[in-house]
Amino acid sequence: MNLIRRAANNSDPRSLAIRLRQRRFQLFKRLLQDVPRPAKILDVGGTQQFWEMMGFVNEPDIHITLLNLYPVQTKYPNFTSVVGDGTDLKQFGDGEFDVVFSNSVIEHVGTFANQQRMAQEIQRVGKRYFVQTPNFYFPIEPHFLFPGFHWLPIKARVWLVTHFSLGWYRKMDDVTAAQRAVQSIRLLTKAEMRKLFPGAKIHCERFLLLGKSFTAYYWGDDSK
Repeated sequence: MNLIRRAANNSDPRSLAIRLRQRRFQLFKRLLQDVPRPAKILDVGGTQQFWEMMGFVNEPDIHITLLNLYPVQTKYPNFTSVVGDGTDLKQFGDGEFDVVFSNSVIEHVGTFANQQRMAQEIQRVGKRYFVQTPNFYFPIEPHFLFPGFHWLPIKARVWLVTHFSLGWYRKMDDVTAAQRAVQSIRLLTKAEMRKLFPGAKIHCERFLLLGKSFTAYYWGDDSK
Protein backbone atom coordinates (compact mmCIF):
# COMPACT_ATOMS: atom_id res chain seq x y z
CA MET A 1 0.00 0.00 0.00
CA ASN A 2 2.94 2.34 0.63
CA LEU A 3 4.01 1.83 -2.98
CA ILE A 4 0.53 2.79 -4.19
CA ARG A 5 0.53 5.82 -1.90
CA ARG A 6 3.89 7.02 -3.25
CA ALA A 7 2.70 6.55 -6.83
CA ALA A 8 -0.47 8.55 -6.12
CA ASN A 9 1.22 11.41 -4.24
CA ASN A 10 0.10 14.64 -5.91
CA SER A 11 2.70 16.71 -4.05
CA ASP A 12 5.74 14.75 -5.26
CA PRO A 13 6.93 15.85 -8.72
CA ARG A 14 8.49 12.39 -9.23
CA SER A 15 5.27 10.45 -8.55
CA LEU A 16 3.32 8.57 -11.18
CA ALA A 17 0.28 10.75 -10.47
CA ILE A 18 2.19 13.93 -11.31
CA ARG A 19 3.77 12.43 -14.43
CA LEU A 20 0.35 11.39 -15.72
CA ARG A 21 -1.07 14.78 -14.80
CA GLN A 22 1.73 16.56 -16.69
CA ARG A 23 1.10 14.41 -19.75
CA ARG A 24 -2.61 15.22 -19.57
CA PHE A 25 -1.80 18.90 -19.16
CA GLN A 26 0.06 18.90 -22.47
CA LEU A 27 -3.30 18.43 -24.18
CA PHE A 28 -4.67 21.43 -22.29
CA LYS A 29 -1.66 23.57 -23.24
CA ARG A 30 -2.05 22.67 -26.92
CA LEU A 31 -5.72 23.60 -26.82
CA LEU A 32 -4.98 26.82 -24.95
CA GLN A 33 -2.75 28.04 -27.79
CA ASP A 34 -5.90 28.74 -29.82
CA VAL A 35 -7.53 30.91 -27.13
CA PRO A 36 -7.28 34.67 -27.83
CA ARG A 37 -5.26 36.72 -25.34
CA PRO A 38 -5.78 38.06 -22.76
CA ALA A 39 -7.49 34.90 -21.52
CA LYS A 40 -9.54 34.33 -18.38
CA ILE A 41 -9.49 30.85 -16.79
CA LEU A 42 -11.71 29.70 -13.94
CA ASP A 43 -10.27 26.73 -12.04
CA VAL A 44 -13.08 25.09 -10.06
CA GLY A 45 -11.61 23.51 -6.93
CA GLY A 46 -8.04 24.26 -7.97
CA THR A 47 -4.86 25.35 -6.22
CA GLN A 48 -2.00 27.63 -7.11
CA GLN A 49 0.40 24.77 -6.33
CA PHE A 50 -1.07 22.77 -9.21
CA TRP A 51 -0.35 25.55 -11.70
CA GLU A 52 3.12 26.03 -10.25
CA MET A 53 3.91 22.34 -10.80
CA MET A 54 2.63 22.65 -14.36
CA GLY A 55 4.93 25.64 -14.98
CA PHE A 56 2.06 28.01 -15.54
CA VAL A 57 2.60 31.06 -13.33
CA ASN A 58 3.57 34.65 -14.10
CA GLU A 59 1.73 34.55 -17.43
CA PRO A 60 0.78 38.22 -17.94
CA ASP A 61 -1.81 37.52 -20.63
CA ILE A 62 -3.58 34.68 -18.75
CA HIS A 63 -5.52 35.36 -15.56
CA ILE A 64 -6.54 32.37 -13.42
CA THR A 65 -9.36 32.54 -10.88
CA LEU A 66 -9.24 29.79 -8.25
CA LEU A 67 -12.68 28.94 -6.87
CA ASN A 68 -12.94 26.93 -3.66
CA LEU A 69 -15.23 26.51 -0.67
CA TYR A 70 -12.63 28.43 1.35
CA PRO A 71 -10.09 31.15 0.46
CA VAL A 72 -6.69 29.98 -0.75
CA GLN A 73 -3.52 32.04 -0.69
CA THR A 74 -2.12 33.39 -3.95
CA LYS A 75 1.27 35.00 -4.56
CA TYR A 76 1.29 35.68 -8.30
CA PRO A 77 -0.30 38.75 -9.92
CA ASN A 78 -2.20 36.68 -12.49
CA PHE A 79 -4.04 34.65 -9.81
CA THR A 80 -7.19 35.48 -7.85
CA SER A 81 -8.85 33.39 -5.15
CA VAL A 82 -12.63 33.48 -4.70
CA VAL A 83 -14.96 31.56 -2.40
CA GLY A 84 -17.83 29.74 -4.07
CA ASP A 85 -19.63 26.49 -4.81
CA GLY A 86 -18.91 24.66 -8.05
CA THR A 87 -22.54 23.55 -8.26
CA ASP A 88 -23.80 27.15 -8.14
CA LEU A 89 -21.58 29.71 -9.85
CA LYS A 90 -24.12 32.48 -9.40
CA GLN A 91 -21.44 35.16 -8.99
CA PHE A 92 -20.43 34.70 -12.64
CA GLY A 93 -22.27 35.57 -15.81
CA ASP A 94 -22.87 33.41 -18.87
CA GLY A 95 -19.68 32.93 -20.87
CA GLU A 96 -17.68 35.08 -18.45
CA PHE A 97 -14.57 32.90 -18.75
CA ASP A 98 -12.66 31.89 -21.84
CA VAL A 99 -11.95 28.50 -20.24
CA VAL A 100 -13.27 26.64 -17.20
CA PHE A 101 -10.79 24.09 -15.87
CA SER A 102 -11.41 21.46 -13.20
CA ASN A 103 -9.15 18.60 -12.16
CA SER A 104 -10.43 15.71 -10.00
CA VAL A 105 -13.20 17.75 -8.37
CA ILE A 106 -16.54 16.75 -9.87
CA GLU A 107 -16.39 13.35 -8.14
CA HIS A 108 -16.37 15.14 -4.77
CA VAL A 109 -19.77 16.85 -4.90
CA GLY A 110 -21.63 13.83 -3.54
CA THR A 111 -24.54 12.90 -5.80
CA PHE A 112 -25.15 12.63 -9.52
CA ALA A 113 -27.68 15.46 -9.21
CA ASN A 114 -24.93 17.70 -7.81
CA GLN A 115 -22.57 16.55 -10.56
CA GLN A 116 -25.21 17.56 -13.10
CA ARG A 117 -25.51 21.00 -11.50
CA MET A 118 -21.73 21.47 -11.54
CA ALA A 119 -21.50 20.38 -15.18
CA GLN A 120 -24.31 22.75 -16.17
CA GLU A 121 -22.65 25.67 -14.39
CA ILE A 122 -19.27 24.94 -16.00
CA GLN A 123 -20.89 24.93 -19.43
CA ARG A 124 -22.82 28.11 -18.63
CA VAL A 125 -19.95 30.32 -17.44
CA GLY A 126 -17.26 28.97 -19.78
CA LYS A 127 -16.87 29.46 -23.51
CA ARG A 128 -14.66 26.37 -23.36
CA TYR A 129 -14.03 23.79 -20.66
CA PHE A 130 -11.61 21.05 -19.63
CA VAL A 131 -12.90 18.75 -16.86
CA GLN A 132 -11.03 15.68 -15.60
CA THR A 133 -12.23 12.94 -13.24
CA PRO A 134 -11.11 9.41 -12.27
CA ASN A 135 -12.70 6.43 -14.03
CA PHE A 136 -15.19 4.41 -11.98
CA TYR A 137 -13.96 1.21 -13.64
CA PHE A 138 -10.27 1.66 -12.82
CA PRO A 139 -9.54 -0.92 -10.09
CA ILE A 140 -7.64 1.33 -7.65
CA GLU A 141 -9.86 3.91 -5.94
CA PRO A 142 -7.74 7.11 -6.07
CA HIS A 143 -8.69 8.57 -2.68
CA PHE A 144 -8.74 5.54 -0.40
CA LEU A 145 -6.13 3.73 -2.56
CA PHE A 146 -7.78 0.37 -1.91
CA PRO A 147 -8.39 -2.07 -4.80
CA GLY A 148 -12.09 -2.27 -5.65
CA PHE A 149 -13.07 -0.02 -2.73
CA HIS A 150 -15.56 2.01 -4.79
CA TRP A 151 -17.29 -1.16 -6.02
CA LEU A 152 -18.13 -2.36 -2.51
CA PRO A 153 -21.48 -1.68 -0.77
CA ILE A 154 -21.52 1.47 1.35
CA LYS A 155 -21.66 -0.52 4.60
CA ALA A 156 -18.51 -2.43 3.63
CA ARG A 157 -16.69 0.79 2.76
CA VAL A 158 -17.70 2.39 6.05
CA TRP A 159 -16.49 -0.69 7.94
CA LEU A 160 -13.10 -0.50 6.22
CA VAL A 161 -12.71 3.22 6.93
CA THR A 162 -13.57 2.73 10.62
CA HIS A 163 -11.06 -0.10 11.00
CA PHE A 164 -8.11 0.97 8.84
CA SER A 165 -6.28 4.04 7.59
CA LEU A 166 -6.77 3.96 3.83
CA GLY A 167 -5.04 6.16 1.28
CA TRP A 168 -5.35 9.80 2.30
CA TYR A 169 -7.83 9.01 5.10
CA ARG A 170 -6.89 8.12 8.65
CA LYS A 171 -8.96 5.51 10.47
CA MET A 172 -12.20 7.08 11.66
CA ASP A 173 -13.78 6.22 15.00
CA ASP A 174 -17.00 8.07 14.18
CA VAL A 175 -19.26 5.95 11.95
CA THR A 176 -21.29 8.98 10.85
CA ALA A 177 -18.14 10.82 9.77
CA ALA A 178 -16.95 7.70 7.94
CA GLN A 179 -20.25 7.43 6.10
CA ARG A 180 -20.06 11.09 5.08
CA ALA A 181 -16.52 10.59 3.79
CA VAL A 182 -17.50 7.52 1.79
CA GLN A 183 -20.62 9.08 0.29
CA SER A 184 -18.92 12.38 -0.54
CA ILE A 185 -17.04 10.71 -3.40
CA ARG A 186 -18.86 9.41 -6.46
CA LEU A 187 -16.66 8.25 -9.34
CA LEU A 188 -18.03 8.57 -12.86
CA THR A 189 -18.25 6.26 -15.86
CA LYS A 190 -17.56 7.35 -19.43
CA ALA A 191 -21.28 7.13 -20.22
CA GLU A 192 -22.06 9.45 -17.30
CA MET A 193 -19.41 11.92 -18.44
CA ARG A 194 -21.02 11.96 -21.88
CA LYS A 195 -24.38 12.63 -20.26
CA LEU A 196 -22.95 15.45 -18.14
CA PHE A 197 -21.05 17.05 -21.03
CA PRO A 198 -22.98 16.15 -24.22
CA GLY A 199 -21.11 18.65 -26.38
CA ALA A 200 -17.64 17.53 -25.33
CA LYS A 201 -14.96 15.22 -26.62
CA ILE A 202 -13.99 12.61 -24.02
CA HIS A 203 -10.28 11.84 -23.68
CA CYS A 204 -9.40 8.59 -21.88
CA GLU A 205 -6.10 8.51 -20.00
CA ARG A 206 -4.73 4.96 -19.79
CA PHE A 207 -2.37 3.20 -17.41
CA LEU A 208 -1.34 -0.41 -18.09
CA LEU A 209 -3.95 -0.44 -20.88
CA LEU A 210 -6.73 0.38 -18.40
CA GLY A 211 -8.73 3.61 -18.51
CA LYS A 212 -7.55 5.57 -15.47
CA SER A 213 -9.40 8.84 -15.94
CA PHE A 214 -11.60 10.81 -18.32
CA THR A 215 -11.31 14.39 -19.49
CA ALA A 216 -14.31 16.09 -21.06
CA TYR A 217 -13.24 19.07 -23.13
CA TYR A 218 -15.10 21.46 -25.38
CA TRP A 219 -13.25 24.00 -27.51
CA GLY A 220 -16.02 25.11 -29.81
CA ASP A 221 -16.99 23.15 -32.91
CA ASP A 222 -13.34 22.31 -33.64
CA SER A 223 -13.10 20.09 -30.52
CA LYS A 224 -15.52 17.53 -31.94
